[in-house]
Amino acid sequence: MADSAGIQQGSPAIGAAGLVPAAPGAGGAEGSGAAGGSARIAVKKAQLRSSPRPKKLEKLGVYSSCKAEGACKCNGWKSQNPPPTPPQTDHQSNTVNLQEPCRSCSHTLGDHVTHLENVSEEEMNRLLGIVLDVEYLYTCVHKEEDADTKQVYFSLFKEEVYSNSSPIWSQEFLAGATGGQIPIHTGNTHPPVDFLKAFISSFSGADHPVFVPVVGEKRKASEPLHHEENKRPRVVGDIPMDLVNEVMATITDPAAIPETSLLSAHSARDEAARLEERRGVIEFHVIGNSLNQKPNKRILMWLVGLQNVFSHQLPRMPKEYITRLVFDPKHKTLSLIKDGRVIGGICFRMFPSQGFTEIVFCAVTSNEQVKGYGTHLMNHLKEYHIKHEILNFLTYADEYAIGYFKKQGFSKDIKVPKAKYVGYIKDYEGATLMGCELNPSIPYTEFSVIIKKQKEIIKKLIERKQAQIRKVYPGLSCFKDGVRQIPIESIPGIRETGWKPVAKGKELKDPDQLYSTLKTILQHVKSHQNAWPFMEPVKKTEAPGYYQVIRFPMDLKTMSERLKSRYYTTRKLFMADMQRIFTNCREYNPPESEYYKCANLLEKFFYTKIKEAGLMEK
Repeated sequence: MADSAGIQQGSPAIGAAGLVPAAPGAGGAEGSGAAGGSARIAVKKAQLRSSPRPKKLEKLGVYSSCKAEGACKCNGWKSQNPPPTPPQTDHQSNTVNLQEPCRSCSHTLGDHVTHLENVSEEEMNRLLGIVLDVEYLYTCVHKEEDADTKQVYFSLFKEEVYSNSSPIWSQEFLAGATGGQIPIHTGNTHPPVDFLKAFISSFSGADHPVFVPVVGEKRKASEPLHHEENKRPRVVGDIPMDLVNEVMATITDPAAIPETSLLSAHSARDEAARLEERRGVIEFHVIGNSLNQKPNKRILMWLVGLQNVFSHQLPRMPKEYITRLVFDPKHKTLSLIKDGRVIGGICFRMFPSQGFTEIVFCAVTSNEQVKGYGTHLMNHLKEYHIKHEILNFLTYADEYAIGYFKKQGFSKDIKVPKAKYVGYIKDYEGATLMGCELNPSIPYTEFSVIIKKQKEIIKKLIERKQAQIRKVYPGLSCFKDGVRQIPIESIPGIRETGWKPVAKGKELKDPDQLYSTLKTILQHVKSHQNAWPFMEPVKKTEAPGYYQVIRFPMDLKTMSERLKSRYYTTRKLFMADMQRIFTNCREYNPPESEYYKCANLLEKFFYTKIKEAGLMEK
């Protein structure tokens, strides 16, 4: 895999075609139609654009749902029963007018376009272009002579057009449903969903959905995810939103953080790539091959370019194998385009029914590496899959690819149940299966920007807190008046520094309860695996000079005897003797010794038990 880190020559995510066909996808190459048909469509579009506005409204009114009062359910002027022959669209606009009654309801055709009266000419022309494109495609489907092929079209679009979960009703798809071209998102308004649905429904009828091809999807900059504030769980210690917004106002000030082409040494790996995408230097498209549609020249050229990139960057993979998967209709490729040519991509296959996608190849051409393209490619792929509700990636990575995938959030801890992917992806010798679980709440392409802003917020908050702490308070003058001591909390400014009174442990007043509690704690300590050096008093023969160094020896056996004799009337006596064991050990033995380490571990365990018993603040 080629990444911004500069992995040598790029490494294959070794994958293969699965054994079960994937669900019908939405990313195939589009049929562009014959040259003569395209020319005729272009002439018609030019004629319509030069027509008077009423004529344009008449054309759009034929395919718009009724907007008359009374909740009219008519979804188009045309009859719901499809005609036996394709509609004659050339003369249609000359045979209707806005005062003519609708054939499906009693309202006039003008009632179907009231929502378009204030639409700009540019938007009107764009909607008319959609109408002509789909009319032409509808005609092409009806001209199909092979009955089996036509039935395939109809069965596909019963699922793809009329399904509520169909991707074509998303705003991103509608922006690209212009027919014949790779959709480029320019920020223009999208056609109203009810208009396009009524338009398609008016052509197709209930039993024969119209054929609307899917083109290569252009990836656009991700939009921020909106969450309801009242559903966001509040965490103890959260910073008030008013304060965050106040700090954000200073950070988002263009004068505070100017955008520059020069990146700092601490910039995120994908920051350069993200800036290039914002300026239009690079583009991302999800493309794929199709056996049902006429080939789109541009998409085929990109697929050939991807095959070349993968072949050069993955020299150990057979070219025939790479070619077969790149051009396999079941596979898609997120392609990275720069100056009209392919410089990298990620080939993948989606298994929606199994809940995961297999990444097959990933590479960036060698002269475009170390620019963050690999990270930005993966981030775009993650957002693409979140929109398609697939939240797991799987890939077989060779030794050169493991480092790249770790940086992208992959690990060897596979979250997908084995039964879900066994038999769907191939197992390879010498490769490591890695997986990545996606979080649908994360906008991955903007994630590093968000982290940068969060760091700026924390920095500003720290500066504000320091300004408060550095406030100079007047000195204490009470000692001049003869006061010998005062409570710590009465010192001016002490609480502003974050100081809190030390809570004292609970003293058990009942002797029997204290005895029982201390006995339990002592038993736990003696049973600990690191208690063996302290079970009995140190023998002089085993440690010469010990008692010359340690003046107040202590051990667990002596403590047990003191406990039986009811010596420990308070918890402080008990804790003092136990602490003496650890202090003596550290004083006599060097830090690298085993005894020293045992003392540290046992001390930690002891105070844990003291806290559990409620004898010390937790």
